[in-house]
Amino acid sequence: MFIHNHEEIVEFTLEGVKRCEVDSVDKDEWHHEIFNTNYYIIGTYRAEQWLADYAFKAIATIKEYETDNFGEVMTDLSNPEAVVNMYVYIAGEYLLHNLVENILEASA
Repeated sequence: MFIHNHEEIVEFTLEGVKRCEVDSVDKDEWHHEIFNTNYYIIGTYRAEQWLADYAFKAIATIKEYETDNFGEVMTDLSNPEAVVNMYVYIAGEYLLHNLVENILEASA
């Protein structure tokens, strides 16, 4: 599902999980804590560089996610910084869900 900068996003997510564990953040709050309390990328130029040739696929991912979850697209798709941060938010939700699922399976 998520191809662009996958390893970078996984690393960011795992670092966030470690911070949440140190701070004793409830697992139900991990996604919010990791992806809503700070921006992944700040600045239009950095966001454009990060997106590179993947911009349209990231936009398609965001459109599908927001339409499915909110009934409309709410992210400003003309803003590269907003696109990167929403894409990483969505990827993080997916990664955390799989991470927690794997942890639960391993402990069973």
